[in-house]
Amino acid sequence: MEQKIKLTGTADLTVLIAGIVLLSVLLSGCVEEKPKENITQTNEYVQLKIFHAGSLTEPLSDVEKEFEKEHKNVDVQREAAGSVQTIKKVTELHKDADVVTSADAFLIPQMMYPNYSDFTIKFAANDIVIAYTNKSNHWNKINKDNWYEILRKDDVKFGFSNPNNDPCGYRSVMVVQLAEFKYNDGKIFDDLVEKNTNIKAKCEGENLNLTCIIIVPNSAKINPDTNKVMVRSLEMELISGLQRREIDYFFIYRSVAIQNKFNFVELPPEINLGDDAKNEIYKKASVKLEDGNVQHGNAIVYGITIPKNAQHKKEAIEFVKSVIDENGQKVFRDMGQLPITPAIADNISNVPDELKNLVVEGK
Repeated sequence: MEQKIKLTGTADLTVLIAGIVLLSVLLSGCVEEKPKENITQTNEYVQLKIFHAGSLTEPLSDVEKEFEKEHKNVDVQREAAGSVQTIKKVTELHKDADVVTSADAFLIPQMMYPNYSDFTIKFAANDIVIAYTNKSNHWNKINKDNWYEILRKDDVKFGFSNPNNDPCGYRSVMVVQLAEFKYNDGKIFDDLVEKNTNIKAKCEGENLNLTCIIIVPNSAKINPDTNKVMVRSLEMELISGLQRREIDYFFIYRSVAIQNKFNFVELPPEINLGDDAKNEIYKKASVKLEDGNVQHGNAIVYGITIPKNAQHKKEAIEFVKSVIDENGQKVFRDMGQLPITPAIADNISNVPDELKNLVVEGK
């Protein structure tokens, strides 16, 4: 026989409602809050700020995509600039960065030690080439033996980035200076750089002992002859100049030329800054920048570090790992850039423990 609940009055109804409310409270109390808190902590939204050299734009874009797939709570925010400017964002403008990369690894200790960083990981190499298209004047005549003669021609305009802002810029003028030694032509730098800008070179010594220091004035006073030379803050800005035929040629890293499918002149190893066995030759050319720092000719090496004031060190370590591990190395190879395997770290005691198995100690 079915039993029914009979409500006899307002009091009975009130009791029933109170019972239902109490039961709901008791049941809700059975759900643990602690795991929910753990999930919130684990999935805390993180904006990971990466300041990087412009020439790393394409490979780091690929690294970013894979990193964000594995770290759903992280939004990687990248800022590209010339490496000198990149580091000055931290040291002079005091912007927060979780990871800093430089196209010249030596800039990190020079500009960031000891206050802003205390280790550098060298992770990739490169070399300088001269990029062009099949619409460039004399494109079908230029080669590794006559490129400086082609650039001398009145109907040819070429470009390089600002040495004060960008390692590719001071490396470009180093290449031009080293070309004088390689081709036994003491007028190459004069004709290509000195005649068209206020960048000058002073050389001392004779024959094998000859060394040159290139003096770069304040950026506002570089004053390029715009009919002959284009100078831009970032080497990547010259890409559009070539694509729009505003210039015929420009000095750039091999990897960037490959990524943009440009034709390029492969320069001899004695001048292309791509062979560490040639460092004694490269050191014959140095560049003094507007801030007084002197950059010496060396084989091109890229560096990465985590600033001391990084806001998200755990995620920063994971990102650096994604750059220098086997997957990161493959990205760089696919982009036309040679990874350093294994990566080389100075001050290895300061390198985060999570990265130490991916690096070896060196200078």
